[in-house]
Amino acid sequence: MEKQNKVLLLGIWASPYTKRVELALKLKGISYEYVEEDMFNKSPLVFKYNPIHQRLPILVHNGNPIVESLVIIEHMDETWKNGPPILPADLYKKSQLRFWATFIHQSQLFETMVKVLKSDGEEQEKDINRMLETIKVLEKGVKDIFPDDNNVGYLDFVICSVFSFHVAMEEVLGIKMVDSEKTPLLHSWVTKLNHLALVKETMAPNHKLVEVLKVVRQKALKAASAT
Repeated sequence: MEKQNKVLLLGIWASPYTKRVELALKLKGISYEYVEEDMFNKSPLVFKYNPIHQRLPILVHNGNPIVESLVIIEHMDETWKNGPPILPADLYKKSQLRFWATFIHQSQLFETMVKVLKSDGEEQEKDINRMLETIKVLEKGVKDIFPDDNNVGYLDFVICSVFSFHVAMEEVLGIKMVDSEKTPLLHSWVTKLNHLALVKETMAPNHKLVEVLKVVRQKALKAASAT
């Protein structure tokens, strides 16, 4: 039994990919050891457990590494049957949740947010338009699967982790990613998730995110002006 519960998570506190895995671990009630990594100076464990991409997070279960956040979450759901299910049993509903989680990932929504943060002028305007267009597609597409109960799961973790930055982004840049008028469904969804105890205890405090975003933006603009 002790061996079955040996779980190690390597991650970065400000990473939405790490946070979605943490949300899943806590929902399932899985005990785990957390190791904070430095994105710019990764430990030998990262190269040992994810030699191909060297990306985080990495979940090590009984010595076996699982990489990519969505793969990790599905592994947990299939391995630990105790605790609330992360994905529904209904195959069609499951496929829809997977589709939109993959859409968010493949559209590089978070990466585009980072580009907006690091850019200025015409380049930033282009990135903002791309970001808002992706959010618009998401708003329209998930209307039929918007959660109508108190169950939290797969797509909630993805939505919560990516949009956890929207308040900090607004404070740093004055850009609204979601609001009650243009994106009422996502606004309602994110607001609902942010009030959950699970989310409050897991996600990074807004003031810490603001500090990090300001530093990232200042460094990026300084580097751009020096070239």
